[in-house]
Amino acid sequence: MSHFKETLKNPVWFALSEAHEKLSVTYNGVKFYDPEVCPFGAFTDAANTAEALNAYAKSCDSFFLVSEFGIPTYDSNHIILNRKIEGCQMVLNSLIETPITETIVQLTEDDMEDIYNLVWLVMPGYYRKRTFEMGEYYGIFKEGKLVSVTGQRMQTDDFVEVSAVVTHSDYGRRGLAKQLVYHVTQQILKNNKKPILHTTKGNAAIPLYEKLGYQVARDMNWWHFSRK
Repeated sequence: MSHFKETLKNPVWFALSEAHEKLSVTYNGVKFYDPEVCPFGAFTDAANTAEALNAYAKSCDSFFLVSEFGIPTYDSNHIILNRKIEGCQMVLNSLIETPITETIVQLTEDDMEDIYNLVWLVMPGYYRKRTFEMGEYYGIFKEGKLVSVTGQRMQTDDFVEVSAVVTHSDYGRRGLAKQLVYHVTQQILKNNKKPILHTTKGNAAIPLYEKLGYQVARDMNWWHFSRK
């Protein structure tokens, strides 16, 4: 099995072991992102996560463990399991050409507040202001207002994850997200890495991703915990 295929089985773990190692904090063998950057963690031993969750919860009151199969253990005296979010991982097969009709700009630190506000308006729960540090972000402006954004989140030596695909509801059904995902995918390919993305099962955006050349590769679950 190639290293790339191995990383796909545990993407958060390998991201924190490779390209994003500087953003990693580790408790008792469980790796987490710095809570100010991204509330994600990953493990290799599902039976040995409880102590680590207790420790991470001291600095992050709501967070996720990401896994394909493993069911993490937790200490119910200190941690609440809110829900299991059933998701899927998609991997680019071959990028399908898409016309770009909008002006797409790379976003900077000056746009961090606008990115945060837009993402939380459309898709709350995952994004932090410093998530911007995980990769490049691109957006489309209308009348001076950021209305659509797509960026890069988890990264390893092999792949870069497309993420934060959001468009303000007032500007939906105009193909903005499709053009942004296509553009971000192009940037990843230019850097000789493989584009992947994650979404929830049954998400209405899956056909859009498939039209760009992405294919569902596997299940990937998000276990959402909170500090008690």
